[in-house]
Amino acid sequence: MDWDKLRIFHAVADKGSLTHAGEVLHLSQSAVSRQIRALEESLAATLFHRHARGLILTEQGELLFEATTQMVKRLDATAARIRDSEDEVLGELRVTTTTGFGTLWLAPRLARLYERYPALKIDLMLEERVLDLPMREADVAIRMKEPSQADLIRRRLMNIRMRLFATREYLDKHGVPANLTEMSHHRLICQHPGTAQVAAGALLVQQIMAHDIPSTLHVNNYFGVLQGVLNHLGIGVLPDYVTEDSPELVRVLEDVESGEVPVFLAYPEELRHSKRVAAFRDFVMDEITSYRRANPA
Repeated sequence: MDWDKLRIFHAVADKGSLTHAGEVLHLSQSAVSRQIRALEESLAATLFHRHARGLILTEQGELLFEATTQMVKRLDATAARIRDSEDEVLGELRVTTTTGFGTLWLAPRLARLYERYPALKIDLMLEERVLDLPMREADVAIRMKEPSQADLIRRRLMNIRMRLFATREYLDKHGVPANLTEMSHHRLICQHPGTAQVAAGALLVQQIMAHDIPSTLHVNNYFGVLQGVLNHLGIGVLPDYVTEDSPELVRVLEDVESGEVPVFLAYPEELRHSKRVAAFRDFVMDEITSYRRANPA
């Protein structure tokens, strides 16, 4: 299929007029009309209904316009990537991380990134599924284990641990457990052991559940667990980084915690020189440095 004819078709469909499309394309109306007729002949389909007030897409035309619209979006995204060779940081950056880390740690800090780069467009994809970076399902990933995919640049950001937290209001009302056995007098808020999560968190939950916990609230991500804790529903298993932005949390059973969970940032080798990726990487590293200063080990 002729790319030039598709470009002209898209302009006509977008403007709804041969004349207006010609103005955008710097072509005469007759030249635009000839190209549309040639495209219709090659497809053996009518793409437009001619109307006194302009052109209206046929059903076949709608299908083609949907396809060309996607093509234009991809081309625009590609052009933005090419502009990474320029000095200005702009365009779309697709970032993937877990729901918990994305909502509780990353999203609250993004305002500072936008202050530095107001033309940056972040597409934040929060899910437990590991997206395929080499196949460009995302540009950058922050994950709770070292990525195993090949051809990735990876950097270890920090280590976190899962710990027990509650609000002072809850503890004043229900008491403070002195050991894991006394957790049987409290409601546990956590991710279900079978939910996709870091292994260290699942092991800690299993350890606590072995003490005959009578009441539980299971949520499929740490953001939901945090909301349950903040609303005084019980004692929650949460990553330790939540305390920086939730000072109302009180740690419970300070000798009970998970093993260390490494946090990695990764991106494809082919994006090594991307200014958008470099801007995001440096921003995250700066935020990690600030976090470490505020929360020394």
